[in-house]
Amino acid sequence: MADRLNTAFVLGYHGCDADVAERLLAGEPFRPSENDYDWLGSGIYFWEKNPERGLDFAKELKALGRGSVETPGVVGAIIDLGLCLDLSTKASIDQVRNAYEQLTTLIETAEAALPENHEDGLRRKLDCAVVNLVHDIRDEAGDPPIDTVRGIFLEGEPIYPSAGFFEKTHVQICVRNPDCVKGVFRL
Repeated sequence: MADRLNTAFVLGYHGCDADVAERLLAGEPFRPSENDYDWLGSGIYFWEKNPERGLDFAKELKALGRGSVETPGVVGAIIDLGLCLDLSTKASIDQVRNAYEQLTTLIETAEAALPENHEDGLRRKLDCAVVNLVHDIRDEAGDPPIDTVRGIFLEGEPIYPSAGFFEKTHVQICVRNPDCVKGVFRL
C-alpha cells in the first residue's frame, strides 16, 4: 500500500538550464526522466524544500557536460504528493522490498544479470528497476497508480569528523503523474 501523506502539498525545486526554466514558467510541460539509473524510477525530479540543491545540481550537470545545461537555473513547483510511495515509511519500504524479491526471481528465471547500482552512488540501475517494477506490480494487480515517489538520500561527505550528517543529504521527489504539479514559480 502506498502512503497518502498528511501534508498534501510540498514545494519542490527542479534544477535545469535557465532557458528550460523560462519555458516551464511559460507553461511548457516538464519532461519526465527515463534513464535506467534514475534513483526513484521514471518521472519528473524535484528537490523537496531545497532550491539551493536544485541549482547546485544544474551546476553539476554543466560541469560534467551532461545534459544541455549551459546556464544553470532552477524553477520551483507546488506539488500535490497524491498517492505517494514514501520511502521513509514501512508500508512503502515493504512494497519496494517485495518488488526486489520479485525482480530477483524474474532475473534468475531468465538467467540474466541483475542490474547493479554503481559504486559512485549516483547511477542506481538496480534501484530504478525495482521502483519501476513496483509500478508494474500495482498495475497488474489493478491497484491505483502511484502519483509520486519520495526518498531521503544521504549524499556527500560528512559535515564534520564522524558526523552522521552529510553535506548533500536531501529529499527527492519523483512525480509520475504530471497533474500533481499544481503550479510553477520563479525564485
